[in-house]
Amino acid sequence: MDSAIPLVIHATHEAGVKVGGIGAVLDGLLGADAYNRSVSRSVLVGPLNGKDSVEMERLNSPRNKMTIRYSSLHGIFDGVKPALHDALQGIEQSFQIALLYGTRRFGAYEHEIVLVDATNPASGPVNEFRYHVWQNYGIDSGRYALADEMNLYFSIAQPLFSALKAIGVDAGLSQNERFIIAHEWLGMPVVFAAQMNEPNRWRTIFYAHEMATARLLVEAHGGHDTRFYNALFRAQERGQSLDDVFGNHDFYFKHAIIRQAVRCDNIFAVGDLVVPELRFLGGDFAHKNIDLVYNGVTVHPITLAEKLASKRLLQDYCQNLLGYRPDYIFSHVTRMVLSKGMWRDIRVMEHLDRMLAEVKKTAVLFVLSTSQPAGRRSEWVHAWEQQYGWPVGHRSDNGDLIDAETSFFFNGVEPFNRRAGDSRIVLINQFGWDQRSCGQRMPAEMSFMDLRRGSDVEFGQSIYEPFGIAQVEPLNFGAISCVSNVCGCVGFVNRVAQALAAEEGSTLDPNDNPNLVVADYVSLPNGYPLFSPQDALSIDQPTRDWIEGTNSGDTAWRIFRRLPQDEAGMEKMIENGEALAKGMSWDVVVRDYFMPGLERARVTQAVSLRTPTAS
Repeated sequence: MDSAIPLVIHATHEAGVKVGGIGAVLDGLLGADAYNRSVSRSVLVGPLNGKDSVEMERLNSPRNKMTIRYSSLHGIFDGVKPALHDALQGIEQSFQIALLYGTRRFGAYEHEIVLVDATNPASGPVNEFRYHVWQNYGIDSGRYALADEMNLYFSIAQPLFSALKAIGVDAGLSQNERFIIAHEWLGMPVVFAAQMNEPNRWRTIFYAHEMATARLLVEAHGGHDTRFYNALFRAQERGQSLDDVFGNHDFYFKHAIIRQAVRCDNIFAVGDLVVPELRFLGGDFAHKNIDLVYNGVTVHPITLAEKLASKRLLQDYCQNLLGYRPDYIFSHVTRMVLSKGMWRDIRVMEHLDRMLAEVKKTAVLFVLSTSQPAGRRSEWVHAWEQQYGWPVGHRSDNGDLIDAETSFFFNGVEPFNRRAGDSRIVLINQFGWDQRSCGQRMPAEMSFMDLRRGSDVEFGQSIYEPFGIAQVEPLNFGAISCVSNVCGCVGFVNRVAQALAAEEGSTLDPNDNPNLVVADYVSLPNGYPLFSPQDALSIDQPTRDWIEGTNSGDTAWRIFRRLPQDEAGMEKMIENGEALAKGMSWDVVVRDYFMPGLERARVTQAVSLRTPTAS
């Protein structure tokens, strides 16, 4: 682009606090040098819940790197000029909400934030907004009256837009100089507010970090990704839509909102499969421009000595826990949710255990995952360690194992450990990865980066994964990334590998990338009767179990033959992984994907506001 974009608004539920995947994207994107060279001013807008003590603690934590200029919840008003103070206070009174205005630091850069607490908003303005959304977009809010999440984002949209006007974000700017990016459906109400209040004066983008209806269909049926993607691929061949195959999904409020993304000037998709998932919605999505804008990774150069030092700490930890020093360290850092397909790790480990035994090698898989992201109190963890050997042993009657952790441990980890000969799985259901958080048997020098640097394999065989940043982060440190073929990161890794292979003197085979193993649990055996989307709908859990049981063996074999045998092999893996990471950096993402996508939004014709697509 010839010049910097003057203004980009990011509408997101993680504007104030990093919660999950979108927060990681914002960290990488807004902290990238290339982004800050290309965008003059950025403002993040989103919700705030002043009654949630945990959220407020995280918001106010020094680690959040936030500076408050104005907040009625905090009693801070002196960071803004009197005229702005009066304007923000007037918005609060009109909408009966509370505002926070300030900045957050992302890397070396500070960006503005505007947050709204709409605990008890004035019903008049909210109902008026809902009426206009129904009139212009066909979304009947009354149908989703019990959807608290939707109610929240509809309640904050108009106050957020008013606050943006108050802080003067758009003064003197033309339509092609100011952008609103809706990060997922949660940001779309702000887009609605802008399009209705100031038609044809903003460029808008829907940033699809997933396709919510696709996630619902994958997770809700035992056939999971095997069923859904085979149905999607057959439907593509016949020109059928999601409603044609799976029935009408207007009952799902996220579905109704996402269908209005065609009203934006452009759509970003974070992974290759998100594009056909969006097109599967049918209608205007069939010909709408959709730009691939992959997620990036942060590059951390590492030496062989540094990797070996981290690996030794992990081996020490295993020795302290299990009484042996493993030759290989495997890891899986993830959220404890269904979409992560964590049972697939155990299926692959069953095969790897036998392969390792044949060459007299040992391994341990550290699974860092929890249903309680805020963590357990450290004194409880230390007590459990003394009482029953946490994290090798766990209990479900004392606050240790909760929710999905219980089933994963008792139905998966513990039976595997009883059967295995040369490997074990350890579930650490406590974030922190240091001695204070995780007990005395963890080496005192240990930090989370040691787990990333010292691992030989990172698992991530999800059933639904639009991109998968955590799965590819360890590539930078020479690890093997084992992902399922529905992970959006696969396309990016393969693109970079192809480019590296084309360089003069390269020995990399992009079709046999030593740092990437792609597990295929979607492709069906030759001869399987699959001729239509309806045939795919018959794929159930037993069929998927059969596919996983067969294909996990091939996945294990490809991991096994890529495991480095000596330090020279480790050094080669580090060299290759670092090259891949550099090609997937956030600066590359901004330069090659994000900024060209913004440019296309300037010339793409959005669907007219006054011809709503029925939901």
